[in-house]
Amino acid sequence: MEPSGREALKTYLVGLFMGSADAVPGVSGGTIALIAGVYERLIDAITALTSANVIRFLRSVVPPVDRGELVAVLEDVDVSFLLPLGLGIVTAVVLVTRAVHYANQHHPVALFGFFFGLIAASAVVLWRQVVVTERRHLAAAVAGFSIAFVLSADGAVLAGHNPGLTFLAGVVAVSAMILPGISGSLMLVILGQYTYMTGVLSQFTTRLAALASGGGLDRLLTPGTTVVTFVAGAVVGLLTVSRLVRRALDRDRETTLAFLVSLVVGALRAPVAEIGGREGLAWTTATIGEFLLVGAVGALVLFALDRYAVDVEVDVEPGDGADVDVEADADG
Repeated sequence: MEPSGREALKTYLVGLFMGSADAVPGVSGGTIALIAGVYERLIDAITALTSANVIRFLRSVVPPVDRGELVAVLEDVDVSFLLPLGLGIVTAVVLVTRAVHYANQHHPVALFGFFFGLIAASAVVLWRQVVVTERRHLAAAVAGFSIAFVLSADGAVLAGHNPGLTFLAGVVAVSAMILPGISGSLMLVILGQYTYMTGVLSQFTTRLAALASGGGLDRLLTPGTTVVTFVAGAVVGLLTVSRLVRRALDRDRETTLAFLVSLVVGALRAPVAEIGGREGLAWTTATIGEFLLVGAVGALVLFALDRYAVDVEVDVEPGDGADVDVEADADG
């Protein structure tokens, strides 16, 4: 049965909120999906994107088109839900990243102060889910913190930008994006690719719009190649790594969460290192004051979101399909 226009619009709006959350570090699109009540449907739809269904789709569209099989495949992967949701996410990501790109150029202290507040508050909210009662929990927490702390140093490890790193960024970002509480953009910050990717996407959309007024197609080549590489990594991550993360949660939820949440804590170094390593900026009294003030605003935003989705529980049943049981208790 085809969705009504109102249902598709509602799903699109949910996608807008998810995309807006995913485009900034510290806020998770998965948490927004929880609040909107579509998280389980999202996981079911992603789980249905199997190689078998891809083969079924390709066979159904080869002439002569098997309309019955095509409709069945599209229903299996819930395309009537994924399509408007995906369009909403893409719309929001494009708009938010353009704003981030502008702020990064003109108001970097305020931008990264806001991110610091979001990340810090996210760490506080998520940490209450972590149980550190055994050695493996502590080892996972230390490993997660250490990895994020080292990688978050400005230019320390993953310096530069190349297709391989862009592809990896796509894999990691989308894998984190679907988990409640863990931000895909935060993973980009840890990898040192966040400001680069927001700048490239902003450049790509600007040049794409310029085509309507006679801009050259060749100017799209460089940013377009980067965007395509990132999206290719995201597709691979969606179909592989994200499923491995869910299986890890099923096998040992406490250890996996200790690792993931400690990544968030270690990533607090990233916004600080970004300002410290920025040419023309220095940690003065005025800079620190602005950074902390805007950081407090970011923290308040995250804590406000937490009032609507707290005590997130993610349990995945073993097997080929992932049955996800998610609980979100409203606070007030």
